[in-house]
Amino acid sequence: MSPTLTLALSKGRILDDTLPLLAAAGIEPAEDIKKSRKLVFETNLPGVRLLILRATDVPTYVELGAADLGVSGKDVLMEQGSDGIYEPLDLKIASCRLMTAGLKGVAQPQGRRRVATKFVKLAKRWYAEQGIQVDLIKLYGGMELAPLMGLADEIVDIVDTGNTLVANGLEPREFIADISSRLIVNKASMKMKYQSIQPLLDRLREAVEQRALAHS
Repeated sequence: MSPTLTLALSKGRILDDTLPLLAAAGIEPAEDIKKSRKLVFETNLPGVRLLILRATDVPTYVELGAADLGVSGKDVLMEQGSDGIYEPLDLKIASCRLMTAGLKGVAQPQGRRRVATKFVKLAKRWYAEQGIQVDLIKLYGGMELAPLMGLADEIVDIVDTGNTLVANGLEPREFIADISSRLIVNKASMKMKYQSIQPLLDRLREAVEQRALAHS
């Protein structure tokens, strides 16, 4: 009997993009995730179940072995670190950019900068690489307000269309990284459950390639 595989999915926009990709790979939840309050779902594949988690919790569940695989944004992986996990596949969904942004037409300060972000570790590394001294302010949302209210000189945040920045009088400035969602795998699970995990990886890789061909 093959071991049960648990695949952790990130709530929100990533989930909206993940479900069609899973369906293309032949993996479908036994009931409508969007209409249920449940957090654990069986699938049409025997021995494969889905967990629905906050995006920031997915790497933790996978790294500590509570889930064998997960779908996580590269931004979260860069922020939290990924020592106990493999990252075998770029799913090429929920694509966006991580950037700095500030008030439109306002010059960056010459000395230390106050920067608001939820990606504190990531921002600290990037500014250090640029040789820029910063005071980092941890926020959990509504980043655009920080420069508007004088809390910060600029922000580090995810930029998709840039419409939210423009609507709040901000402009994107410096590019930090391209972000997309990645399939991650627990290192111990990859060894112990290789016979079950590899076919799942192959299915997903083929679905990603087919999607890319359809969009090319």
